Amino acid sequence: MTAWVDHSDRNRKITYWVLGLIFVVMAGTALLIFDSSRDQQQAEAKADQLITELNSAGLRSPSKDQIVAVLGDDGGATCADPVSALGRGTVYGMMTNGAGGPGTRPVIADNNILKGQLLVIKVYCPQYIEEFQKFADDLKTADVAKG
Repeated sequence: MTAWVDHSDRNRKITYWVLGLIFVVMAGTALLIFDSSRDQQQAEAKADQLITELNSAGLRSPSKDQIVAVLGDDGGATCADPVSALGRGTVYGMMTNGAGGPGTRPVIADNNILKGQLLVIKVYCPQYIEEFQKFADDLKTADVAKG
């Protein structure tokens, strides 16, 4: 003769634990999706604003998707203290003749060289615009790019 054992209490606890775990995972996923959706909306709104600014300045603008991917909702690397020594060094490095090593020489860049970067800073991190504008004004530029 076999004895009947009631496992329903144990099965019920396991079921509740599994369902509870699934609920917690789903709730966490929903929070992450909600937060990233809000960030995505902010990034798209700022990208639209930047595209408008670039077009009104007579500059070509990349696609909205490219701007969102590169700058996000906070300006990305462009707004990570653009007037720091590293930020200024990057700008100086772009304003060279393109030769490598000892052949690298500074050049007089076109007046429009920093227009796009100034607009990005204006839209994404306006707290730096005044200081970066002073930096840009100190650079020696001329009307060298015709057309």
